[in-house]
Amino acid sequence: MDLTVLYRGPLASCDYDCPYCPFAKRRDTRAELVADREALERFARWAAEQRGDRLSLLFTPWGEGLVRSWYRDTLAELSRLPHVARVAVQTNLSHRVRWTADADRDTLALWTTYHPGQVGHDRFLGKCRELDAAGVRYSVGVVGDPAHLEAARRMRAALPDHVYLWVNAQEGRTYTDAEAARWTALDPLFGYSRHPHASAGRACRTGESVISVDGQGTVRRCHFVPEPLGNLYDGSYRVALRPRPCPLGVCDCHIGYVHLESLPLYDVFAGGVLERVPRDWPRRADPVVVTASAGG
Repeated sequence: MDLTVLYRGPLASCDYDCPYCPFAKRRDTRAELVADREALERFARWAAEQRGDRLSLLFTPWGEGLVRSWYRDTLAELSRLPHVARVAVQTNLSHRVRWTADADRDTLALWTTYHPGQVGHDRFLGKCRELDAAGVRYSVGVVGDPAHLEAARRMRAALPDHVYLWVNAQEGRTYTDAEAARWTALDPLFGYSRHPHASAGRACRTGESVISVDGQGTVRRCHFVPEPLGNLYDGSYRVALRPRPCPLGVCDCHIGYVHLESLPLYDVFAGGVLERVPRDWPRRADPVVVTASAGG
């Protein structure tokens, strides 16, 4: 079967201090880091054994994973497995990128986020240029904080055309049409992020062909629905995989609503759902207008 797995282990430490993030500058203890490494290694062994499946894997750690050697090594190893179609990770790109030389660049992809308050323009752009030179597929994103608009514009102008720059609506912020237009000029798909999407009772691929897994192996349909479907390692989740409607009123995170069948995002991001790269990029998409009432 084709199965997409979002993995989030216990790692919660980050080298950045973003004011909106509860894990900013948090440090895991040595014991916590050991536990995270063991959990990741267990997941990697499971993935390697699933030769009868076609896997797509997205790592979404609370903290920054790629500053840890075990994340770099694991992604490189998984990318070389013939039954893994894609392995991607969310990262702030603060790490060295030379490790990607050990990965299969046809399988590996990075979902990177630029935090203007945490890293200089030239330093982040330099990492992007290294990725380009290495032939690594990646996207770049920013949070739609008005204080970061000029930095985002400068980054978009400096990035090569083939790199998609996405914009996430800032949590809790309501954008006027004029404000939204500024961000849409950078990301023509910003309309999908501007408003939460009505999701209650709507068909979603999560729980059927997409699952979320934590460090203990507990399987849930997605990161945002707490009900367990079973355990990854005893195989009990398999019998629970089936079409099911979303139980939540709204979905406002890209890694959730991208899987809603009421949205066209599997077509928009065909071939790049996990790393958030549109199918027809670098051709600029027409701006997306999504109103609050039509959010789903």
